[in-house]
Amino acid sequence: MNVLDFRAMKKEGHRIALTTCYDYWSARILADSDIDALLVGDSVAMVVHGHDSTIPATVELMALHTAAVARGAGDKFVIADLPFLSFRRGLAETMDAVGALMKTGAHAVKIEGIDGHEDVIHHIVESGIPVMGHLGLTPQSVNQLGGFTVQGKGQVAADHLADQAARVQEAGCFSLVLECMPSELGKRLTELVDIPTIGIGAGPDTDGQILVLQDLAGLNRGFEPRFTRAFGQGYDVIKSAVDGFTCAVRSGDFPSKDESYS
Repeated sequence: MNVLDFRAMKKEGHRIALTTCYDYWSARILADSDIDALLVGDSVAMVVHGHDSTIPATVELMALHTAAVARGAGDKFVIADLPFLSFRRGLAETMDAVGALMKTGAHAVKIEGIDGHEDVIHHIVESGIPVMGHLGLTPQSVNQLGGFTVQGKGQVAADHLADQAARVQEAGCFSLVLECMPSELGKRLTELVDIPTIGIGAGPDTDGQILVLQDLAGLNRGFEPRFTRAFGQGYDVIKSAVDGFTCAVRSGDFPSKDESYS
């Protein structure tokens, strides 16, 4: 899959599936899967490093994880998040950040919001770099939004997001993530723009869906937001394997003669 396939898939009514990926070993699994594309999200700050928001993610951290994913992703399309403030420090620093992620193996970058950096998106796109937009709940703005809450409730808020979506498309983005908004608004924005929309908590009528890998694999026990679904029992699978190993070590069953060198 490449950047041109996104709009073609929308036109053909082919729904797009994405997931997050943060490291080499999971990228190798996803390389063998049917998933369409991988997002190295700044959610890595929360999922992998234990922070309570995405704000601590840095360009250096994102580049490190993007490089690891790219080495294992095979021919999957890899998108990397531009982290907090990295695209708000002037054009030169923005392009340094974009270059750092692209040079590590990303095929595109993702930018949250549109207000105040529309010209930056234009410049990145005009530099030959695909950009994915992101509207609705934009985690980098969590403090301004008052927490991780549903966005676009009410006519004024919905109309504002519709205006932003049109501007994201005009800026040249090849696709648009819609996060945590009423289903009706997700459908409205999807019908408004020609670029594909990728929903996460935005209802069933977007052109595609994305979930955090650890959520869809059932690895985050006790964390079950309304918009996620566990498609596997990864927590139990890994725990069972570790417990089996521990039992075998304690009983002396592992390593066996065949698992030892003579």
